[in-house]
Amino acid sequence: MRILILNGPNLHLLGRREPETYGRASLSQIEEALRETAAELGVEIECRQSNWEGRLVDWIGEAPERFDGIVFNPAAYTHTSVALRDAIAGAGLPVVEVHISNVHAREEFRRRSYTAAVCLGQICGLGTAGYDWALRALVQHLKSRSNREATHEY
Repeated sequence: MRILILNGPNLHLLGRREPETYGRASLSQIEEALRETAAELGVEIECRQSNWEGRLVDWIGEAPERFDGIVFNPAAYTHTSVALRDAIAGAGLPVVEVHISNVHAREEFRRRSYTAAVCLGQICGLGTAGYDWALRALVQHLKSRSNREATHEY
């Protein structure tokens, strides 16, 4: 099982950008922790980050050829991008949206997610541990779906 971990704009600044909101862990530290979780779960992950909406759209569109699901922090694009929403819907893969902060308790404009409605679920407000929970939830979903398909239980 292969999982794509996608991070959107400004997440390369984690650890130094607004640490009171996003914590002190860097993106590379989050990715290293996810690699440990992936090894524990017996899955492969590939981590990518881009500040470019189109690159994220391309990666989502290409994902069905190489991945079984996606853990995605669209960051600011969560609240603005119909293109990412459509890419997720079109890819047909299960996606778990993750946010470090509780976007529903922040500014009004952050409370709307264009992407959540086409995702399997959304995890927010648990700090960087939300990534771990998102990966675990996605793997559990994929394994249970695979078991249902293998036994023809729907």
